[in-house]
Amino acid sequence: MANAYPQTKPETDTDKPVPWNVVLLDDDFHTYEYVIEMMQKLFGHSKERAFKIAQTVDSDGRVVCLTTHKEHAELKSEQILAYGRDWRMDSSVGSMSSIIEPAEFGGEDDEVGE
Repeated sequence: MANAYPQTKPETDTDKPVPWNVVLLDDDFHTYEYVIEMMQKLFGHSKERAFKIAQTVDSDGRVVCLTTHKEHAELKSEQILAYGRDWRMDSSVGSMSSIIEPAEFGGEDDEVGE
């Protein structure tokens, strides 16, 4: 005898939030000290991690600071843009630049060598 109830498949395709990277972009108008200070204040990174971020952005031109959900990534990117000039350099007239992008291959640990 056939089952009188329709067969249903369990819901397996749930949409997971896509992780987003907050990417800091390099320029010549901010010191390592500025980047280290900003990473500690805005992201809560340790001094050692902040220094590695400063090294990577300097050598590679960009670095992932954080991988998170889109709304949080947007907030953190806006905080970078609002952080202000580097008072240590006369040529610094504003904040560093950042972008957010979908995280295709993991997170910030992939970008900053340990």
